[in-house]
Amino acid sequence: MDSLVRLAPLLFIVVIFYLLIFLPESKRKKKYNAMLESLKVNDEVMTKGGIIGKVVNIQDRNITIQTGPDRVRIKLDKTGVLNILSEPKSQESSSKKIEEKKEEKKEV
Repeated sequence: MDSLVRLAPLLFIVVIFYLLIFLPESKRKKKYNAMLESLKVNDEVMTKGGIIGKVVNIQDRNITIQTGPDRVRIKLDKTGVLNILSEPKSQESSSKKIEEKKEEKKEV
């Protein structure tokens, strides 16, 4: 019983450490992996090095991004992507907006 009382503060610290450090980190890692899996061609991404480009090719572990006015292509590992900045708008939604604007002009 005496040894259990001595270990109680240590166990308490380990539990608090797990709740404050490991649990949020595992949630963040799951979210990051889901983001990498959702990468599609034409997504605009930012790399960990700060390069912003458009995804032009996706392979198993690598992606190719195109950046700059000269359309420079850079091949990098998927884990080099920091964030997806914007996803391309679907053509259907843009064509619907055009049709709605045409209808509004006809009504006026």
